[in-house]
Amino acid sequence: MAVRIGVGFGGWPFATLQPELLWDYAQRCETLGIDSLWLSDRIVSEKFNIEPLIAIATMASYTKNLKFGTSVLALPLRNPTILAKQIASIDFLSNGRLLPAIGLGSENDREYESCGTHRSVRSGQTDEAIKIMRLLWSQDNVNFQGKYFSLRDVSIQPKPVQKDLPPIWIGGRSDAALKRTARIGDGWLVSQASALDVKRGINKIKEYTKQYRRSGEIDDDHYGAILNFCFADSFNEAELLASPYLVRSRQDSDYRRFSILGRPENARILIDSFIKAGATKFIARPCCPPEMMLEQLEILGQSILPYYH
Repeated sequence: MAVRIGVGFGGWPFATLQPELLWDYAQRCETLGIDSLWLSDRIVSEKFNIEPLIAIATMASYTKNLKFGTSVLALPLRNPTILAKQIASIDFLSNGRLLPAIGLGSENDREYESCGTHRSVRSGQTDEAIKIMRLLWSQDNVNFQGKYFSLRDVSIQPKPVQKDLPPIWIGGRSDAALKRTARIGDGWLVSQASALDVKRGINKIKEYTKQYRRSGEIDDDHYGAILNFCFADSFNEAELLASPYLVRSRQDSDYRRFSILGRPENARILIDSFIKAGATKFIARPCCPPEMMLEQLEILGQSILPYYH
């Protein structure tokens, strides 16, 4: 199974609001051999946060081989027909370099209401939306009648260029997310999770897959994890640098279990533990001061990637 390491971040991680910083970062990712660049999704936010699909479409024009993903796209906030068209268009223009990972969105009711929906129906809407997008990517004259969406004789062009359609990975640690992955997902992407969490999650997904009797199992190399990272001469120094930028959404798990902190040579110990648990795709999330973004990327690309790519 091929191990691949990408990078990803939320919000705007650079020191100034200059678009060129993002384009330069993407180009440097490609030069270093980074597998993919992932952007988070937050439509309603007081913080500066670009829309991921628009940013990805632009970055794709600055690169030739770098893949792009969403980690994760809040699917219930979007119309599935429009989203299917957007994803197919980006996939066509980038020659098959788009990796859409989806989730249910935040717990903020205002975000759903502002997008014309409600949090209470997000689960059902997500399931229907995934079915609709796959139908529109693979067929013409689509008819669909669901509880939330209805299509009558609908076709979209262009179709995605990826042979097996853009793989839809499901994000989340909850049991509902694991079941959704087993029922209709092409892969699983998890954040804020230890290697043990990943192992347990993969085992559950495989159990649920058998229960749902789906026609094909999820590929063994379609399990991914998001890991924080900050390189420094010592663990304490890295932890001090990373502390203001770490996401601490879990009270029941130590962030050190999914964070690469300290000298680069120590990173392999943590990554290898996740590989042993069953994950082969990684999104490395830089947790560092904005002015150190490129420096941290260089260390990742030159000191870590050669062992895995």
